[in-house]
Amino acid sequence: MSLLRNILALLGVVALCSLGWAAFTFRGFDPAAGGLYLSLVQDLAKNGNPAEAMVWKRKVAEDLSYEEVDESIRSLAMDLNIRDVGALPLGDQVSSMKGEDWRKMKVYLYCNPLTAAAMVDYSTAFAAWLPCRVSLVEDETGALWLYTLNMDYMLHGGRPLPDAVAAEAETVRNSILSLMDKAAVGDF
Repeated sequence: MSLLRNILALLGVVALCSLGWAAFTFRGFDPAAGGLYLSLVQDLAKNGNPAEAMVWKRKVAEDLSYEEVDESIRSLAMDLNIRDVGALPLGDQVSSMKGEDWRKMKVYLYCNPLTAAAMVDYSTAFAAWLPCRVSLVEDETGALWLYTLNMDYMLHGGRPLPDAVAAEAETVRNSILSLMDKAAVGDF
């Protein structure tokens, strides 16, 4: 009896997902939207953490120090032609405020101003996504991780962006992912 119940439940989930995918498609959403949101729901169901479900992360090679990854990130950003518009050394700030050591954490702020302008011209709500952020974080075990928002939600999560805006945003997306991939292994 429980096998039958599980099969019916699975069929119900598949039917609901199919209806959701069809709703995105029929309303003129980007063809990738359905799969993107299905993945979000699966990630959320798996770990129960919406922040985990909406980010890209890379584990940093264990032989790299925080300082080496910091230098790699800054060097790669210049090479990828994304502008450094600030950095927030939050780990240092927390240590200072607590009066004791806390883990390492720094948030890097990057932007391509012309792409940012195109996104905001399309929809002022995209200003909330600006600038692109990459976080270098030491976890509770001492391992280093790189995090950034999953920009596919911005690119493919609704109706398709105008071609010129999408092309610019895709370039920034690819640059941020390249920066994370390369910095995670210490490339310059």
